[in-house]
Amino acid sequence: MRALRTLRPRRLPAGRTMAAAAAAVAAGSGPGGGRGPVLTPGTMNPAVRRVEYAVRGPIVTRALQLEQDLRQGVPKPFTEVIKANIGDAHAMGQKPITFLRQVTALCLCPELLDEPSIPQDAKGRARRLLAACAGQSAGAYSASPGIELVRQDVARFLQRRDGVPAKPQDIFLSTGASDAIVSILKLLVSGEGGSRTGVLIPIPQYPLYSAAIAELSAVQLNYYLDEEHCWALDVAELRRALAEGRQHCCPRVLCIINPGNPTGQVQSRQCIEDVIKFAFEEKLFLMADEVYQDNIYAEGSAFHSFKKVLFEMGPPYSEVVELASFHSVSKGFMGESLSVGSCPWVPIHSSDLWIQGSSVGSHPSLLGPCHARCGFRSGYVEVVNMDPDVQQQLAKLVSVRLCPPVPGQILLDTVVDPPQPGDPSYELFIAEKKAVLSALAHKARLTQEIFNQVPGIRCNPVQGAMYSFPRIELPPRALDAAKAQGQAPDMFFCMKLLEETGICVVPGSGFGQREGTFHFRMTILPPTEKLQVLLEKLSSFYTKFVKEYS
Repeated sequence: MRALRTLRPRRLPAGRTMAAAAAAVAAGSGPGGGRGPVLTPGTMNPAVRRVEYAVRGPIVTRALQLEQDLRQGVPKPFTEVIKANIGDAHAMGQKPITFLRQVTALCLCPELLDEPSIPQDAKGRARRLLAACAGQSAGAYSASPGIELVRQDVARFLQRRDGVPAKPQDIFLSTGASDAIVSILKLLVSGEGGSRTGVLIPIPQYPLYSAAIAELSAVQLNYYLDEEHCWALDVAELRRALAEGRQHCCPRVLCIINPGNPTGQVQSRQCIEDVIKFAFEEKLFLMADEVYQDNIYAEGSAFHSFKKVLFEMGPPYSEVVELASFHSVSKGFMGESLSVGSCPWVPIHSSDLWIQGSSVGSHPSLLGPCHARCGFRSGYVEVVNMDPDVQQQLAKLVSVRLCPPVPGQILLDTVVDPPQPGDPSYELFIAEKKAVLSALAHKARLTQEIFNQVPGIRCNPVQGAMYSFPRIELPPRALDAAKAQGQAPDMFFCMKLLEETGICVVPGSGFGQREGTFHFRMTILPPTEKLQVLLEKLSSFYTKFVKEYS
């Protein structure tokens, strides 16, 4: 009977109707009435409001709108939008490496193991990987740090690369390098006020770093790369940034991007040694972002991993300098995903519904077609000289997100352990890899040559990675026009470029630059013919722009 009584409607006070009660709620006098939303711009996490990510900022939003306009037949002075803003290799037409995709396809669809056209070494790799998966299925969870077999293969890859022992327990697989970078920063950030962790980052930088630092409420400490010397890293500049930072925070972390993004430089071995000595002297934790290690183009340039140099230096450096180094399947010759920070969230007609990932295709209801930007999110971090108790905390931290995507881990295994001489897939694999890297090297030279022919544009050699970061001179009237519109001058230029040519590049202000200088970042990934047209169109637009605002 008591239970039945609780189900009876409550009586209203004498003289009060249902309509009056509803009105009271609307006016705020009833339970929960008129309270408004819990989450508002004023009540949300203020750290999130400080996060900015230029690579997918206002320029890209406008580019998507222009693409929609073109599909709907709205007249524009161009026939397509060329997204040169992001290092999305396959979206730019780069063909997948056959062996990588064969092994992944076999693991996702084991029935293909009976397909006679697929080489036996690909089938053998797929069987080995499936045997390491729970239930022999790529759809099962893995251990949080990643499939043990894959971590072992990553360790062997690192040992071959560096000539230094590597242990699987020091390797944590991740959802692209970005996921691992944020995890390491989470471990390092602590303190309040003057004791808050300071993080030294290069300027120009990849905006993952500034965004993560803002989200974690750490302190960003800028050190400037030397544009006059091909974006070289100067230890004297590190000392300046460190000294300034120590006046208001506690610098504990030094981030290095090598090869550079957005700047495309490749650090010399001597530079890396100097940086390690600096980190040792100043007691800084080193974070080495090495996701472009396969992308080396300039004659005389070579990739040297921080771990290899650290151990070649020997004690005391090799015994105490703490290092986390990162790699990804997103770049290099593979281009199988987007490393730096995030899958695109693709809005469909409902403003409250977002679809993550690339499987939605190019349905006409989407703002823009989806490419393989997020398909295989995979990378890893190797930690060196990390305190064992802290390493246990890192293991706990990565367990919160259960595990990295298993198909991505499978693909990573094929990258770190590719076909060997004598294997059925070896010759095709080597031919495809060489073709991709050779084409990128040619496009790097082409970009530099065309830009440097234009008065007012100066482009350093693209020694590595997959971007150019040209410096542009902007006339005073352009600066005034940008100010009138509340925009940074290079944002004003890039918006005008997009509206008139359909070329989408990212303003240098989104990456950081010295006061009074202006740049933009563009990828060198488009096919050679399209890249040449893009470079010539951009150069012609710049000349016209300068004339218009002079």
